[in-house]
Amino acid sequence: MRFVRMPISSALPVTALVAAFLLLSTQSAKAIDERVPDPGTLAALRAKAQSASAREQCFLYAELVHQMTELAGRQMNAGNDARETLNAIHDYAQKIHMGMADDTKRLKNAQILMEHTAFRLNEILHSASSEDRPVLESTLKQLNQVQNELMMQVFRH
Repeated sequence: MRFVRMPISSALPVTALVAAFLLLSTQSAKAIDERVPDPGTLAALRAKAQSASAREQCFLYAELVHQMTELAGRQMNAGNDARETLNAIHDYAQKIHMGMADDTKRLKNAQILMEHTAFRLNEILHSASSEDRPVLESTLKQLNQVQNELMMQVFRH
């Protein structure tokens, strides 16, 4: 087996680009708020998303799905029924899927948010009761699909 030696100077720009991308992705992920929203905040965000332009709805619905996922996790940890919240998450994820446009604003932010939300929902799934698992699994599958579609949109731009 032969190894080809690359001069360090030619490998440096590639390494710098990868490091910059990872740093930016990490910074965006750190900005994600994991606090459980109050009902007024959710209602305001829901109204804002419904009345927003098609370009802005993708990110706003992603934010709504994320906040509702945090709420569902808190409800389940408290032993409360979270099916209504999970069904709403499913519905809003469907709105993201159906309304995804090529000219969407903040597409990368929406994709990162959906990736984080899917991760959180997966964590919730592992600690959920057996009766809650089917709804969680269905919603997680949908969130993963939406996140993958968002990622493909990001790479197209």
